[in-house]
This record gives sequence, structure tokens and C-alpha cells, in this order.
Amino acid sequence: MSATQAAEPKERRLFADLTPLRTSADYRRLWFGNSVTWVGQGMTTLAISLQVYDITRSPFSVGLVGLFSLVPLVVFGLYGGAIADTVDRRRLGLASSTGLAVLSAALATAAFAGFHRVWFLYGIVALQAVCAALNAPARSSMIPRLLPAEQLRAANALNSMTMTFGMLVGPSLGGVVVGLAGYQAAYLIDAIAFSASLYAMWRLPSMLPERVDGAGAARASVVDGLRFLATRPNLRMTFFSDFCAMILAHPRALFPAVAALWYDGDARTTGLLVAAPAVGALLGGVLSGWQGRIHHHGQAVLLAVATWGTAIAVFGLTRNLWLGLLLLAVAGYSDTVSMIFRNTMMQVAAPDEMRGRLQGVFIVVVAGGPRLGDFLAGTVADLTSPAVAITGGGLACVLAIGLLALYGKSFRRYDGRNPTP
Repeated sequence: MSATQAAEPKERRLFADLTPLRTSADYRRLWFGNSVTWVGQGMTTLAISLQVYDITRSPFSVGLVGLFSLVPLVVFGLYGGAIADTVDRRRLGLASSTGLAVLSAALATAAFAGFHRVWFLYGIVALQAVCAALNAPARSSMIPRLLPAEQLRAANALNSMTMTFGMLVGPSLGGVVVGLAGYQAAYLIDAIAFSASLYAMWRLPSMLPERVDGAGAARASVVDGLRFLATRPNLRMTFFSDFCAMILAHPRALFPAVAALWYDGDARTTGLLVAAPAVGALLGGVLSGWQGRIHHHGQAVLLAVATWGTAIAVFGLTRNLWLGLLLLAVAGYSDTVSMIFRNTMMQVAAPDEMRGRLQGVFIVVVAGGPRLGDFLAGTVADLTSPAVAITGGGLACVLAIGLLALYGKSFRRYDGRNPTP
């Protein structure tokens, strides 16, 4: 068989590359454990919101759940990354996952005992966010130690499928479980689901950060991590490009108004609008095989973000529900493509001793960007109209990413075969 023939299946691949699952038993266990955990956490997230509303009958109180989650996630995100660059990441992952499991068990115990207090639920949500802020940098920093660099893009595509699947299936399953067996059942299932992730991490080898100078373990500084990022234009651009999409063109907060004003719909219509980007994001992971032959990752990110902005802008002009859902799905697909390449650039181009802190910054961007986008979209829509906010935001995103493309020459030239931060 010639080299061309051998490479043909890879070039024609459409679906996600499963090579990381086949070649690394450690990654395979971790991926499966994370898949189960994301579903369980999705169940708990919905159950907490339902329980808060059941206690208070106040949508505002339910909205506070997001605030109690966001603040610790942003505050501890950077420090979680610094800790992941200091200690054994395996132990940090085990400790934080154990904390999340214990918190879910505490929710189940309180529900079984009939202890229904909003302050208790808010406290648990805040502690969950702290554990998640510690867990995510440790878990993400493990992946480049388990797989060769050429498999990281495929691994990030598989990880995106896990996250999106959990976001789609977890809340739906949680609603069914709560309806059939109560809040305690959903919380208990989530606590048990963590056993898969804990087992996967327990089987991993020790993962102390690798230092370029060969020095031993030292306390990693958040400030040093930010200074490193400030001097690495390509890595810095991965965050700037995401801000273009998440802040300027993030219409999620306007979906209830859009459902009513544009489509004469109700809560079910809003649910379709919320689900459409998630479905597109899932397809972005499932149909990611073609990405393996893309070497200019910076260009891929720029094009993906521009596609997101264009899809959002056109969505603001249409009044056909099914066309609107299709455009939102295209936006979700583009977001996943951007995320896969941005994650791969951070994992490959950054030294191991900085990966935790970069993932900490990533958490802050992912958690804070959409919330700022919600605020901006809501403010503009209140001053003008939802159509102006959505279409104007999409066009602003395209313009901003175009300016970044002009400014970031090295980002446009970034080659995954020769990564430079």
C-alpha cells in the first residue's frame, strides 16, 4: 500500500477521530468518567434550580443560583490554575472531584431529611463552583501528559462532545428523575456518578508540573502566569477571539423575548432556541474528523468566530423559526470548532508548568464572557430592540475579529506542526 493510499482514510474522515480513546487507556478511563460526571452535574444543576423555585416561587431567587456559581468560579479560577501548576495534578483532581461528590451527597442527605433551605442550596452551589475551579485546570492539564501532541486536537473534540452531551442530556434526565423520585434521587445519582471519574483519576500516575529549568516543585504565581500570557501573542489572541464572540454576539438572554415577539411562542419555543446552539456544538465534536488536516489553527479560529458572528447577525434578521434554529445550530457548531483549536493551541504551545494557569484564565473567560454578553445584549435590546442587539452584535463580532486578524499576523500564520506561543 502506498503512502498516499494509507493517508486517504484520514483525509476523508468526517466523524470524530477516536485515536486517543484507542491508544491511551488512562485517557479512555478519564474520558468515560468525565462523560458520566457531566450528565450527573447537569441533573444536579437543574434539580437545584427547580428546588429553589419550589421553595421561593421567585424567578429572581432562581437567577441568584447563577450568581452564587459565577462569582466563586471567576475568583477561584485563576488560583485554581496556579495550584494546578504547583501540586500533583492527579491529587488535586482527586481532591476536588471528591469534594464535588461529597457536596452532591450533602444535597441528597438534606433532601431525604426534608431540610429545604434556600441559603443551604446557595452555599452548596458556591462550594461546587470552588471545587470546579480547582478541578478544571488540573483535569485539562493532565491531557497533554497522557497523549502525544498530534492527538490533542482529537482529544479536545472528544472532550467537547462529553461536555455538550452532558449539558443536553443531564438537565432533561434530571427533570424526569425529579418528577418521578424527587430531588434526593437526582442528587444521589450525581454523587454516585462521580465514582467513574474518581476511579479514572485514581488509576493515573503522579503528575507534578514539569519545569523547563528542571527545578523542583515551587509555588506558582498567578501574576507570573498573567505576565507569561502578556508576552505570548498567539496564546493571548485565543482569549481575545473568544471575547469577540461571547461578549459582542451572545443573544442567549434575549431568547425569551425573541420567542414571544418574533415567533409568537412560549417557554417551549424558548427551549428550542436554547437547545439549538447546543445541538450544533455537539455536531461540532461529532463531525470533527476533517479538522485533522488543518494545520493553521489561528486561521481556523478566526474563520470560526467570523462564522459565529455572521450566523448570529442573520438570525437577528429572520422571522422563520426553523431557519432561526438552523442559524443558531451553525453558530454552536462554529463555537465548538473555535474551542477545539483554541484549547489545542494552549495545550501544545504552552510549557507544562504554565498549563494550569492558562486553563484558569480560560475558565474566567468562559464563565465571565457569556455573562457580560448577556448584560450587553439585554442593555442594547432595552435601549433599542432585540433585532438591533442581535444583528448589531453579530456584525460587531465580525468586525472585531477582522481587526484582530489584521493585527495578529503571527496568529494567522500559526502552524500546529511548529507551535509558537
